[in-house]
Amino acid sequence: MSPTPTRFRDPGRSDYSFRDSVLVRCPRCDRIAHFGRAGVVCRSCGRSGPVAAGTWPALWLRTATRHGELWAYNLEHLDLIRRFVEARLRERDPWYEHGRKMTCVARLPAWVKSAKNRAEVLRAIDRMRASVVEG
Repeated sequence: MSPTPTRFRDPGRSDYSFRDSVLVRCPRCDRIAHFGRAGVVCRSCGRSGPVAAGTWPALWLRTATRHGELWAYNLEHLDLIRRFVEARLRERDPWYEHGRKMTCVARLPAWVKSAKNRAEVLRAIDRMRASVVEG
């Protein structure tokens, strides 16, 4: 008997729902910091304040793979991507075909969605998660 497949149901969240607190590189000390409405807040160097208008600091959760770059805004976003990638059964709500196509998992590149790249993508996600713990 085959094992029960890991199931993922698309929660219908867009990328914008993860932008309240984004993990970024501090412009001053190049360590992990939070970026939100108040600007950049870094616990390492104490920087707290806005950045130049219309700019974003570099994302902390990003890594290169042989297929392309994988990134996430924060750990919650990274966890959603991980649950999607590791799932053997991926489900969508019935209304998906009626205009709700811009969910963050629906917009992932094809190489991330491909089962043949699952192990490589999961290793990349583990490296990103470890960088938050170590950083």
